[in-house]
Amino acid sequence: MYTMKANYHTHTFRCNHAWGEDREYVECAIEHGMKVLGFADHCPWVFDGGYVSATRMLPSQLDDYFSSLTALRDEYKGDITIYIGFEAEYIPELIEAQDRLLADYPVDYMIIGQHFLGNEKNHPLYTGFPTESEAELERYVELVIEGMESGRYKYVAHPDLMNYIGSNEVYEKHFSRLCSYLKQHDIPVEINLLGVRDRRHYTSGRFLEIAEKSGCSAIIGCDAHTPDALKKQEPIQSCVMLARNHGLPLVDYLPGLEPKQC
Repeated sequence: MYTMKANYHTHTFRCNHAWGEDREYVECAIEHGMKVLGFADHCPWVFDGGYVSATRMLPSQLDDYFSSLTALRDEYKGDITIYIGFEAEYIPELIEAQDRLLADYPVDYMIIGQHFLGNEKNHPLYTGFPTESEAELERYVELVIEGMESGRYKYVAHPDLMNYIGSNEVYEKHFSRLCSYLKQHDIPVEINLLGVRDRRHYTSGRFLEIAEKSGCSAIIGCDAHTPDALKKQEPIQSCVMLARNHGLPLVDYLPGLEPKQC
């Protein structure tokens, strides 16, 4: 049986659609035998016009996020290594303000999760909605690659979140470009446990077929919105079987985010 050594995709109650206390996530990860737990809650943006997102942490919650997780990191340092990061979209026009917001915080890493094709405030397309638009799929891939090229992000969360339901030919054309990029830069594709467990459209077999053709490796991301997502064996083993069935070697740790010696 495969044991996950690390998870870099963990949310907290601050995003308004996850549940449980920070400590519960840590203790469930330790119970499962993980050596690294990375928190990557939905990163706040600085929106103009007083807009408040309902699905991500508020800027005012940053102090609590870092103080809580830093204390847990110190308390459990003999049992697990904790990294503090964020999941965020790549929205070029908001990056500068986000950098200013985070400048005084010790951010360990970020992952890109491209939930929208633009500024959330302006009600752009949510990429998880079904679409037959090749232009939207192409824009999604362009934004993800541009984001990765910026050097801000360690890997792509749910890389096939873009729910293109058109022809397989168009799907493969654009996702092959993304998978080839990831392969060239030695970035594993995420097999998203939440999507697999809940039978969402991601992580899909047809995406993993493209990843296999591209020679990619894979990493399991729990996308944990409840603490027990870090320890339930059945969905973890389902992700392992997906990787094995598509010939994708599993990566245990992200470079620079390995376990620290106590």
